[in-house]
Amino acid sequence: MPRQPAQRQRKLSVNTGAVFLNIPYDDRFENLFLAYIAGTTAFGLVPKATLGIPFSRRRLERIRSLIASSQYSIHDLSRVQLDRTAPTTPRFNMPFELGMTVGINDRRHAWVVCESKLRRINKSLSDLDGTDAYIHEGTVRGVLRELANAFARSRRKPTVAEMMQIYRILRSNLKKLLKDAGQKNPFNARVFNDLCVMASAAADEIVGD
Repeated sequence: MPRQPAQRQRKLSVNTGAVFLNIPYDDRFENLFLAYIAGTTAFGLVPKATLGIPFSRRRLERIRSLIASSQYSIHDLSRVQLDRTAPTTPRFNMPFELGMTVGINDRRHAWVVCESKLRRINKSLSDLDGTDAYIHEGTVRGVLRELANAFARSRRKPTVAEMMQIYRILRSNLKKLLKDAGQKNPFNARVFNDLCVMASAAADEIVGD
C-alpha cells in the first residue's frame, strides 16, 4: 500500500477515495495518462489533477489543497530527462508536487512514487532512499500492474486484464472526446473529466463492487 507520512500537521477535510495524479502532461505520456485514469477508477477511486487549476498567484495553494483533500496521491517521476524544446530542461513539477505532499504530513493521506527505470530514483531524488518506487517500465500494462501492487489491500480488486479493458475503452473513445471538446490533446479539464466519467462507468460494469 502507499507510504504514509509520519505525523499530522493540521486537520483538513479528506475526500475518501480521491486520488491526486501527479503525472507529466505531454504527448509521449498520453497512453500512460489514460492508464492511470483507467487503473485508479478500476479500484473505485476518483482521479484528481491540476488540469482545472488556473495559473495565478493562488495556484500553489490550490494545488496543495487538492493534494491535502485527497486520500491518496500518485507521483510519477519518470520524466527526468531533458525535453527537446529549447532551452532544454528537465521537468521539475512532479518532484516539486511530491515535496509539497510530503510537507503536508498528514496520516490520512497516503502517497505512491512511480518510475519507469529501476534504481534511477536513487540518483534523481536520493532523499527518497528507503522509499520503494513502483517501476512501470514506461508501459500501459506496467502502470496497471504497479497500481495493482500499490492498492493490493483495496476493497475492490480488479485484475490487470479488467483494467486493460477499461483502458481500451478510453483509448478507442479519445478521438471523439477530443473532437467534442474542441481539443487537440487530453491534458485539459474538460477531456480529463469526460475520461474519468467514462472510466468510472466502465469500471462499474467490468469490475463491479
